[in-house]
Amino acid sequence: MSDTTTQAPTSPGLQAVQRYVAFWNTADPDEQIRLAAETFTDHVRSHVPVGVLRGSEELIGFRNRFAQHAPDYSFRARVEPDAHHTRARLQWELLTGGTTFATGTDVLELDGAGRIASITGFLDQAPEGFDPDAPHD
Repeated sequence: MSDTTTQAPTSPGLQAVQRYVAFWNTADPDEQIRLAAETFTDHVRSHVPVGVLRGSEELIGFRNRFAQHAPDYSFRARVEPDAHHTRARLQWELLTGGTTFATGTDVLELDGAGRIASITGFLDQAPEGFDPDAPHD
């Protein structure tokens, strides 16, 4: 008897999530630029509790500012991501020193090429002492 089970190809939405997670975890400046170009559209917008970030340069800057405060952080999926049509959902966990710092859910909107055009982020468990109304410049 032969095995007829085949692995379904990864959807563009799930591929985008994989690149998105890799982007947040890379510290190498050249790799950040490469991943940003592969992952985001030129005019990507990220709507998160700390504000609206526009373009990959702002996303790279935000990632690097956070890494200055928590250089050992890692960003990972808490559960398998979901994707359909031009949307993907990532339930994530942010770890610092091996301990959960925050958890959240990001909804990603993709363009026709599978790149992320828009991010809407929600905090499911905010970091201790987080004030969403405080300036986060």
